[in-house]
Amino acid sequence: MYVTSDHKSLTAPADLNFSWSDGRLEITKHFHFDESYTAKVEVAAKYDGKPVIAGVSWLGGFGDLTVTNPRPVETVNVVYNEGGKSTSLPYKKVDDWDKVARGVWWGGKDWTGIEDRYFAAAFLPEVNAPGGKLETRYWKVWHPVQIEGKDQPEPIVQISTATNSPTTLRLFVGPKDYDLLKKMNPPLHSLVNFGWLEFISDPLFHGMKWLQKYIPNWGWAIVVMTLVINMLLFPLRISSYKTTLKMQRVAPEIKAIQDRYKKYSMRDPRKAEMNKEVMAIYAREGINPVGGCFQMLVQMPIWIGLNTALRNAIELRHAPWFSWIKDLSAKDPYYILPVIMAVSMYLATKMTPMTTTDPQQQAMMKFMPISFAVMFVVFPISSGLAVYILTSSVIGIAQQWYLNRTHPITPANNKPAKSKKS
Repeated sequence: MYVTSDHKSLTAPADLNFSWSDGRLEITKHFHFDESYTAKVEVAAKYDGKPVIAGVSWLGGFGDLTVTNPRPVETVNVVYNEGGKSTSLPYKKVDDWDKVARGVWWGGKDWTGIEDRYFAAAFLPEVNAPGGKLETRYWKVWHPVQIEGKDQPEPIVQISTATNSPTTLRLFVGPKDYDLLKKMNPPLHSLVNFGWLEFISDPLFHGMKWLQKYIPNWGWAIVVMTLVINMLLFPLRISSYKTTLKMQRVAPEIKAIQDRYKKYSMRDPRKAEMNKEVMAIYAREGINPVGGCFQMLVQMPIWIGLNTALRNAIELRHAPWFSWIKDLSAKDPYYILPVIMAVSMYLATKMTPMTTTDPQQQAMMKFMPISFAVMFVVFPISSGLAVYILTSSVIGIAQQWYLNRTHPITPANNKPAKSKKS
């Protein structure tokens, strides 16, 4: 192989040429590097002097040893865009090399590439070229690696892309920065996968990014964003609290009805009469049965969406908060935040009136903070989400203290329920 360059060092802008031949097959490659993350690539192949289609391949992975998962292949996906729709294939869905048909290419791609959690390599057509002109193929091969001192087979995912001979395209290799990728032609921001709750993750991420311009620390930006969100949701907390008070006042009536029907099985038609009596009381008092938990139903998608944004946005990679929190995208290494979070959630639950008089259900509500703490220990949930929930709980304690003072609990009215004879 011969390597030539017009420059003594590869300082952008620079050109690099490769050539190889065995007497029958001849390959030449030309790379032009500028100061961006995109390089121009041209590959030509000839067999017995006749042009043949040749592709440019990328060996899976980016050498990123900072990912939480010790097996980087777990984060490697083959990605491509066809007809404006992006598809991502994890390595498990990529066929082994010996199962891939030789010489077969899949055409019609707008762009193709390979990615891991924070970085991507994407093959793009020339600027202003029509879409759907790229052909691709991908496969995985196995090789031995040492994991925890033991030799284990590890897959390597590869992808190759070509156009008509000679192959001329652009190659993007860089971080999955949402705004940077969105400015690409064609846009590549779909590589930043915010999941099925993207309509929540996207605005949360950009809200944090806007705050970070004025608050240099991402952790404190999360705290301020949490304060803003909780103040916006405060009217829901007030409505939920008022519903809870109403349900507490009618709880003795509801329990009396449930006691009268508890001897019947759930399939017994008379259980429907019980539900009618209960709903009649709710209608009389103007109670929405789900109103007491509506705020929690709103918060859950925010938690999921925020965790997705924190774990996938490269801006949060290695972003510290203070002291032992060195990476808001990773879980707390000492599990201190989950413990403090659980305590604050328990205090907030303790201060909030319960809508149920069932001791078992009350115990379940009190156990919920512990279950959340366990989830943060077992699953790779970002410490940034723990900061959000902790801040929300602290704000919730203050808001609940205010509500308890301004809307004290009144005694139950014990009004007899109008019901049919059982």
